[in-house]
Amino acid sequence: MCDREELREVSAAVLAVTAHLSVREVLQTILTSARRLLGARYAALGVPDSDGGFAEFLADGVSDEQWRAIGPVPRQHGVLGDMLRSPHAVRMADIRRHPRFGWWPKAHPVLKDFLGMPIVDGDEILGELFLANKIEPGGFTAEDEELLRLLAAHAAIALVNARLYERSRELSIVEERNRIARELHDAVAQKLFSLRLTADAAATLVDRDPAAAAAQLETVRRLAADAAGELRSIVDGLRPVDLSGDGLDVALRKQAALLDRVHAAAVRFTGSPVPRLTAAREEAVYRTAQEALHNALRHGEPSAVTVDLRAKDGKVTLRVRDDGRGFDTAAPAQAARRLGLASMRERAAAVGGTLEIESAPGAGTSVRLEVPTGG
Repeated sequence: MCDREELREVSAAVLAVTAHLSVREVLQTILTSARRLLGARYAALGVPDSDGGFAEFLADGVSDEQWRAIGPVPRQHGVLGDMLRSPHAVRMADIRRHPRFGWWPKAHPVLKDFLGMPIVDGDEILGELFLANKIEPGGFTAEDEELLRLLAAHAAIALVNARLYERSRELSIVEERNRIARELHDAVAQKLFSLRLTADAAATLVDRDPAAAAAQLETVRRLAADAAGELRSIVDGLRPVDLSGDGLDVALRKQAALLDRVHAAAVRFTGSPVPRLTAAREEAVYRTAQEALHNALRHGEPSAVTVDLRAKDGKVTLRVRDDGRGFDTAAPAQAARRLGLASMRERAAAVGGTLEIESAPGAGTSVRLEVPTGG
């Protein structure tokens, strides 16, 4: 039987599956709960990729320094590879006696007691969850195995939900692209075709009938303005898919996590959940964060960038800070345009917000946007 503290740990792991957290955060919560509940020194969770490695490999019980010393994420071989092909648990007093045991890196902790559980959805093995080195003497028990099976089932739910979300997101992107294509054809293409014909007619009249040519050029001006207006309305309708479904804080957390994976700089999201804003304000905050992140990572050469989002006293505040090389805020207009500073200020003003930019050469940059929550 679980005691009350164990029940709280299980509850936290189960609730994490349904909360608005990234799949990595859910898996980390389950992993940490498993290690604590079963009294293990070490725990790990791996989700395989299609290239013989792991798309996700999380560890608990080792420090960052130990993790760096261990080296690259393991491949699908030995005991780990065997677990990805069998739906059965592996429980041993000494994992080194497993027939598929091979070796581990020099800095890897020595593992003895071992309990491994495949993460299964139907007939498909989605990953593996394993614990090592039971703190109390006697090794892992049958009761430990049943509890780990329960946590692995919740890990499976998290992974399946993540897959479904990604598929629905891809479908939404395809549908949005099709909508844009239709609107461009229906609303803009005809105007551009008419604009070209009118411009051709004006060109033939320039020499022999300047007045008629001027009238045609006025039509060209009007058609161009109409086409520009149509394009603006289409662009204004491009609401980010993540923003529509998840809300502002989750969307920015995902954006930071994505950029952290593809850039050398450490990109982190901090802050807390915020209330839903009007669509225009949410998009203004999201686009400002994107612009500030783009500027920092492309021009600032930072080692770290932080995206912070908080709600207080009827306002939502976004702050994007980096420790890069900074710039002179009194830079010429050309530099300001390159950094998109004017467009960020215009976007803030359009939704009743305020924007502050602080920077200096060698001192990094801070972009702070504040928008009201009401109305």
